[in-house]
Amino acid sequence: MLKKTSGMEKSVVREYTEAIVIALLLAFFIRTFVVQAFKIPSGSMIPTLLVGDHILVNKFGYGVKNPLSGATWIAVGDPQRHDVIVFKYPQNPSQDFIKRVVGVAGDRVEVVRKKVFVNGEPFVEPNAVNLDADVLPSPRDNMAPVTVPPGSVFVMGDNRDNSHDSRFWGFVDLKAIRGKAFMLYWSWDSADFTVRWSRLGKIIP
Repeated sequence: MLKKTSGMEKSVVREYTEAIVIALLLAFFIRTFVVQAFKIPSGSMIPTLLVGDHILVNKFGYGVKNPLSGATWIAVGDPQRHDVIVFKYPQNPSQDFIKRVVGVAGDRVEVVRKKVFVNGEPFVEPNAVNLDADVLPSPRDNMAPVTVPPGSVFVMGDNRDNSHDSRFWGFVDLKAIRGKAFMLYWSWDSADFTVRWSRLGKIIP
């Protein structure tokens, strides 16, 4: 024998359904336009970011973008040198990369024996390191001058000797940028099976 659902039960079910739908829409809106979480899978940004770090990325710092095309709906600002950004990898847009901006549109970037020059001046980035003493005859350590085209940026990893970046595959289109990394909210050291408590809440320089 079937039991009829009372009006009160229908109301409760409807309220819960509406609350869940609203929560999902709000989460989608925040993730798309406000802030998104990412996990660091490689050591290309050592020592700034470690494998196992979980970060938050500001999605609206450079403007409100079309989530499909990347076109800017509301302009706020462009990436600046030294910003740490998350972007779609130009050679495989399904992958997200994180690097530091070294050059913006119009800048002339060059690497001479591991030293980075922007517009003829040394690019001083306190968080960048060279962990390999060898100087290789490759773009890693010696790169001919390139000029950053309009609507693009030149990026490098802070772990200069172990980073697959603009030295090898070129520039990042502004439309491919997801946002600016700004904070660590979790860090897990899988090798020692421990939480890196001292890194939690750290602002990304």
